[in-house]
Amino acid sequence: MATYLVQRLASVVPVLLLVTAAVFALVHLTPGDAAVVIAGESADPETIARLRRDLGLDRPIYVQYGDWLGRVAQGNLGRSVRTNQPVLEAVGQRLKPTIQLSLLALSLSLAVAVPIGVVSATRPGSGLDLGGTVLALFGVSMPGFLFALLLIFLFAVKLHWLPTSGYVDPFEDPVAGLRSLALPALTLGTGLMAVTARMVRSSMLEVLQQDYIRTARAKGVRERAVVTRHALRNALIPIVTIVGLQIGHLVGGAVITEYIFGIPGVGRLVVDAIFARDYPLTQGVVIFTACGFLAVNLTVDVLYAYLNPRIRYTS
Repeated sequence: MATYLVQRLASVVPVLLLVTAAVFALVHLTPGDAAVVIAGESADPETIARLRRDLGLDRPIYVQYGDWLGRVAQGNLGRSVRTNQPVLEAVGQRLKPTIQLSLLALSLSLAVAVPIGVVSATRPGSGLDLGGTVLALFGVSMPGFLFALLLIFLFAVKLHWLPTSGYVDPFEDPVAGLRSLALPALTLGTGLMAVTARMVRSSMLEVLQQDYIRTARAKGVRERAVVTRHALRNALIPIVTIVGLQIGHLVGGAVITEYIFGIPGVGRLVVDAIFARDYPLTQGVVIFTACGFLAVNLTVDVLYAYLNPRIRYTS
């Protein structure tokens, strides 16, 4: 296992290089000029040219990328060209709302998806199975931004149960914090819930047909124990895989969700940075996001060995 972990960590470096190079090129090739955005469209050409020179934007893009990589290797992600705030500090201040939102969305989706998937698998063709299928299709088909607007209209505008936007730290005010994150978490978690529920159902249906399940039932093991203790654990490996992949989509979905609900997270930060052509800040968010996604994938691989002792990692 230790050798495998070292190999996986070593593979992170080329992946990060490819991701950052692609994003660096795309951001710099996007129409617009960071110097014009900072100085204002009314600024004279001399001022814009001097600002471009100060920011290093007058040099070839590969030279800029090489300089940026050199600073990153020293632990320096640079400063925001808008606020002059260190990128590490700016991203660190926005991480908490995004992490809280993602964890709440993940918890809500799993709390709904796993029971629905298990019930659908143990009662295939029943009304509960049909209801779970309809709910899953709704979650997969509904666009996130449209679902967010519908939730705001129903729970905030019509019923006045929840706020339309804003963020309150749950650690400072648990009730107000959960109310501010409820609609965004429901928006993010619905798509994940739908995919996970269908995966749980299909995986459970396959496991329930195995010989050891029939043997357990023949020995008189209670049906609840057969489902939860024997079938569900062995069905978790593909479920863990899909959940690990979907966590990356949570971060991507948080960009739109945070903007709609006015949550000051990393998603909203990167949107503002892109509009302002804030290259260092955009690259900093990309690195954090890529590292988080790679860490989730590594965690999923380690969980495989825990869920199925037959799995062993070798060099």
